[in-house]
Order: sequence, then structure tokens, then C-alpha cells
Amino acid sequence: QVQLVESGGGLVQPGGSLRLSCAASGSLFSINAMGWYRQAPGKQRDLVAAITSDGRINYANSVKGRFTISRDNARNTVYLQMNSLKPEDTAVYYCSALVQVVPGTFPDDYWGQGTQVTVSS
Repeated sequence: QVQLVESGGGLVQPGGSLRLSCAASGSLFSINAMGWYRQAPGKQRDLVAAITSDGRINYANSVKGRFTISRDNARNTVYLQMNSLKPEDTAVYYCSALVQVVPGTFPDDYWGQGTQVTVSS
């Protein structure tokens, strides 16, 4: 079974920074894309940033220039460095990974439990 464990959320003032981490563990063969999504109260879950195993990156327009996604393939870990945080960044942030558990099979989507990020003065 594959597990994704997130860390690094918390309360920060506007303009501040946070770094989220997400480590995948368990019985897996390979991880394709990894990414971060967020969901604010009463809103849908939206993509924040994603990175493929070969380093291709995609950002939501709202975070371009402020957030940086990176990945350590050896540790099956993805990071999200968030700078210049705004109150509208407040949400639960979820890690996602497209994991191939068995060679030659289609990858499955796995999710972390979510970590709260609150930007407030």
C-alpha cells in the first residue's frame, strides 16, 4: 500500500514563507507525476503545481513567481516552497502522486491527508 505523508503547513503572516514536504512510502515501482492541490472552504480542489519524473513543471497562474515545486526522486519526495504568501493562499494543501505499483500496469492516483496553510495577520 502506498502512503503519502505531508508536513510543513501552519500559520504565517502575509508576505511570509512556508515549505511543504510530501514523502511517498510503501510498496511501489515508480512514481510518475507528483503535485500539490489546494482546497479552500466552500471551493473545489484546484491544482497548485505539478512536476513529472523528468522534471517538467506546471503551475497555476495564481502562484507563478511565488511558489516553487521541486522533487527528490531518490527519496520519493516532493516539495512546495511558498513565498510572498497572501491571505487568498489559505487552504488545505494536498499532495498527489501518480504511482505505478506493479511494472507494466496503469498508474494509480494517491493522495495525502492534507495540511492546513493559513495566511493571516
